[in-house]
Amino acid sequence: MQRRQFLSVLALAAAMPTGARADADASGIVDRFAAALNAHDIAAFADLFAEEYVNHQRSAAAPPPAAGKSPKQATVDFFQARLTGIPDLRVSVETSLSAGDKAAASFLYEGAHGGPYFGVAPTGRPLRFTSCDIFRVRDGRIVEHWGMGDIAGVLAQLKG
Repeated sequence: MQRRQFLSVLALAAAMPTGARADADASGIVDRFAAALNAHDIAAFADLFAEEYVNHQRSAAAPPPAAGKSPKQATVDFFQARLTGIPDLRVSVETSLSAGDKAAASFLYEGAHGGPYFGVAPTGRPLRFTSCDIFRVRDGRIVEHWGMGDIAGVLAQLKG
């Protein structure tokens, strides 16, 4: 039965106009992003990003990649550090929308500070913060990102 459903979905996707497929890819990326982090599956998370990924976000939360490190690897490392610092991390999608090859979402991150995070030793304190992100998607992978995270709120909670 699952095989039949899978083949039906493939046939439907193949029949979609190209623009509709881009919409489907873009709208699904938000849920896949949250699901990979909720599963703490860093390999699945890394697979969401194209090799030519460009991160347009530049802040204390997302500094430029170190020399010799790709933007994709810098993003994966950043989220690996988040999973290390918040071992019980839960990510939910507060709201999202997609149009064409872009998807935008407000993500809510929650969990206890159980590992080193932003240079702060574990405190056990509950953490709750948000980010707003825009993704451009091609072939089911994120190729560009623009975003804002609540770094000030995170640091205030860490230092309590």
